[in-house]
Amino acid sequence: MTKISTTTRTALKQSFPNLAKDVKKFPVRDGEDPWTLREVEELAVLLLEDKERLEGELRAADAELSDLLRNSGDGAGDDQADYGSSALEREQELTLVNNMRDLLEQTEHAIDRIAAGTYGVCEVTGLPIGKARLQAFPRATLSVEAKAREERR
Repeated sequence: MTKISTTTRTALKQSFPNLAKDVKKFPVRDGEDPWTLREVEELAVLLLEDKERLEGELRAADAELSDLLRNSGDGAGDDQADYGSSALEREQELTLVNNMRDLLEQTEHAIDRIAAGTYGVCEVTGLPIGKARLQAFPRATLSVEAKAREERR
């Protein structure tokens, strides 16, 4: 467990004013220890840092994609391979941007769930997601069982 700086702790209190009270209501699976304030604070800090990082990366990737789209005809001769290569590059950059947007959305949703006091509850079953699962993947919104059912469909 890492020590949280005073500045970070202040930011946490601003983002999550009821965290000390809400953490007591965060569910855990049978056999797991209850959430501690420090554990949830560490996850919240991780999510807030990820959000900031993803927003920066998304701005840069959006700018790069805009440049690719704006200059898509520049430098490409009449060769079909050049057109194909340019199209592939644009497609890859678009996929990267979309994946980043999805990850940012998941991160923001997890932050919202912590702030609302609903973190750790499966959105399908209403049962605990599991502390170990959330520590491994803080953006999880489904229990292992609900996720397995979703993937089978």
